[in-house]
Amino acid sequence: MGITASSVARQTDLSDFDADHALLDWPGTSLLLFTSIGCASCRWARRELPGMDLSVQRLCWIDAANNGGLVERYEVFHLPALFVVRDGQFFGALQSRLSPVELNAAIGVALSRSPEELP
Repeated sequence: MGITASSVARQTDLSDFDADHALLDWPGTSLLLFTSIGCASCRWARRELPGMDLSVQRLCWIDAANNGGLVERYEVFHLPALFVVRDGQFFGALQSRLSPVELNAAIGVALSRSPEELP
């Protein structure tokens, strides 16, 4: 957790127990990422995304293997799975390659949609 020299976003790990409270309370934009240690793309994302210049205030990591409640509520069927939350409002899933340009574009599209309540 914390900010590294090359990152622009704060990182935090969330779980079934604290995700709702945190996401409802935090100001700004959070990129919620469901990952698993057994997923090569997830390991790459965990290593590379913190150093990318993304238009979010924080990266929120959720271990899909240990947080089945969140996996079910967010209807996660593939990993990594990415979602956008801003100021306690849910803006849906992202369908994007894991590059700064494409992720920032997908975040912009998500934030242009009408917000919903968190799942």
